[in-house]
Amino acid sequence: MEYVKLGSTPLEVSRIGFGCWAIGGHGYGYVDGDVSKRAIRKALDLEINFFDTANVYGFGYSESLLSEALGERRHNVVIATKVGVNWDSKGKTYRDCSPRNISQSLEESLRRLKVDCIPLYQIHWHDGKTRIDEIMDTLGRCRESGKIKYIGFCGFPTALIDVACSLGELVSMQALYNVKRRENEKTMKNCFYGHRMAVVAYEVLGRGLFSGKYGAGSRFGEKDTRGNDPEFQGKQLARNIEISRVLGEVGAKHGKSAAQT
Repeated sequence: MEYVKLGSTPLEVSRIGFGCWAIGGHGYGYVDGDVSKRAIRKALDLEINFFDTANVYGFGYSESLLSEALGERRHNVVIATKVGVNWDSKGKTYRDCSPRNISQSLEESLRRLKVDCIPLYQIHWHDGKTRIDEIMDTLGRCRESGKIKYIGFCGFPTALIDVACSLGELVSMQALYNVKRRENEKTMKNCFYGHRMAVVAYEVLGRGLFSGKYGAGSRFGEKDTRGNDPEFQGKQLARNIEISRVLGEVGAKHGKSAAQT
């Protein structure tokens, strides 16, 4: 496994991280918790030490499951979680970056993860109303209290990131990026070269599309949102299957799978 510094921090993280959205179940339908725990432990065996989750993944379940699977090793890896997407009693989600929600959600994440300090705490999405200075001030107080070590943003445009960086230290940004979706390249370059921030890419495999696992006959469960995702339907699906096929061919020449390519 290769390791890199997390932005300007001394933390060394594996180039390949373990994304924990799917293990939460919400958005992916039923997911076997035992299978998820085995996958996490396999990741540890492969020397992956970066695990990215969020409080909203499975409405807390992803964080709890991750902690259980890691066991005592949770203290020796880099756990990144997120805040900024809240939910009501019916499971309806909405964006909420208010200081109150950040502070309350942090305490809940600490409890579920069973840690005293979260290595990387990220704002999931901006809610469009909470001022950036309020967000950074709240996160700064959380850091001063020792409950988070570093701060990151996810899904933020360049302009907001620039303002946030002028108000405090941001060590990472997270953005959608894969062989087909490259619209965030400019923001990623600005963060990396302009602010010395780490870039964490998500949906690198297009929610599994470019892994070589799915084809035209693939079907998804009732609660799996991929069943209604245009990328998994019609002409777009056909194009994505072709991309996966080419990735598989290129990988085969180097003894790699489509996903590894």
